[in-house]
Amino acid sequence: MPQNTPDVSVIVGAYEAMPYLVKCLDSVEAQTIGADRIELIAVDDGSTDGTGEYLEEFAARTALPMRVVRQANSGGPSGPRNTGLKLARGRYVFFLDADDHLGEEALERLVAMADKAGTDVVLGKTVGVNRNAAKSMWGRTVERADIYTSNVKYTLSAQKLFRRELLVRHGMRFDESLRTGEDALFTLEAYLRGNGVSVVADYVCYYLVGREDGKQVTKTGSYTLRFDSAKALMELIARHVPQGEKRDLLMLRPFIVTLLPQFGPVLLRQSDEVLRRKMELAAPLMAAYWTPGVARRLKTEDRLRLTCVALNKPDVLREVVTFLKAGTPPERVRRWSRQYLAYPHFRDPEAGIPDAAYEVLGPDGRSAARATAGRLVRRARRVAGRVLRRLGLRRPGERRTEPGRPGVVGARTGETKGGQGAPEVREPA
Repeated sequence: MPQNTPDVSVIVGAYEAMPYLVKCLDSVEAQTIGADRIELIAVDDGSTDGTGEYLEEFAARTALPMRVVRQANSGGPSGPRNTGLKLARGRYVFFLDADDHLGEEALERLVAMADKAGTDVVLGKTVGVNRNAAKSMWGRTVERADIYTSNVKYTLSAQKLFRRELLVRHGMRFDESLRTGEDALFTLEAYLRGNGVSVVADYVCYYLVGREDGKQVTKTGSYTLRFDSAKALMELIARHVPQGEKRDLLMLRPFIVTLLPQFGPVLLRQSDEVLRRKMELAAPLMAAYWTPGVARRLKTEDRLRLTCVALNKPDVLREVVTFLKAGTPPERVRRWSRQYLAYPHFRDPEAGIPDAAYEVLGPDGRSAARATAGRLVRRARRVAGRVLRRLGLRRPGERRTEPGRPGVVGARTGETKGGQGAPEVREPA
């Protein structure tokens, strides 16, 4: 193997990966960045379908610097990824699943972005092939994304470019005790410890392939594994981010992506005993991390479901989920400046669910009615200004000075309060 430092170490962990492995490796060999800037480390995790043999055959004929490791089955994707990480020499590492494949220019574009922006993690646009893939974070290419307010927190899979120096400095490895969500834990830690996150959205870098045999790890496993994953991610966020708005914004991810699905339509097919056990598993997480700042940023129906979980109201939760599944629109109730959706047990004193769980809020957590009223007031002021100018009572270009603030005009700046738009929170990874 040559002694020069490659730009990218591509790490492929493979288990029972045939025939998908063929296209996966071909996509690495076809990279426009060039064979002299890549090293390929492939780890066969105890396959019995010819995966290991194909890796060795490919290594014997490819021009890529390649190393093949064959090890006993570790039981999950973390083991082979960690093995590959120990052997990597590149400035960057990229974790490529053996079922998936790369766009031809992927590594060239990702490395160029990391070098230009100086960031430690780069996300490349991902599309699904026979499966869904997250979409909301690919609106535009961004040199430095805000991990708190942008949707990059909703794509925490490991298929990204990481600066190896960051991983070495912090001794980062995949948690082999987790059977699901280990990639989210690793990636979010890199987001939090690293020097920025970039997004390459103008080119499809990664093709996420749905296997016809349904053997993706994310499709299997007990519900208890999901709670283990949520707990690990919430604890990571709490260790790195002080209490407050930023922590709440990151906590949205495990609440929406991991916990909410456990308390959706699936529970209608499960026994009371399973629901009771889920409530028990969720209880410490709700007590520690369910805050008003998290709650008010959720859709009303999601906030209501998790409020039922927080208050240990399984019977109310079942009724709410049954109502939601039926698809009947709830009555909209207005009380002064607030609006509510009258889902089951709204203002039922015996149920004890607070009105706040039913309130309609804007994406920034403000009352939707108040936000609407504010927009109407601003519109009325603009109309009044035009009328005054037509009557000659205000000169063209003259703007109203805010009362009590001489010299500060009520002009629009193009920014929302605080200079940031509200983050979208509806796209799971």
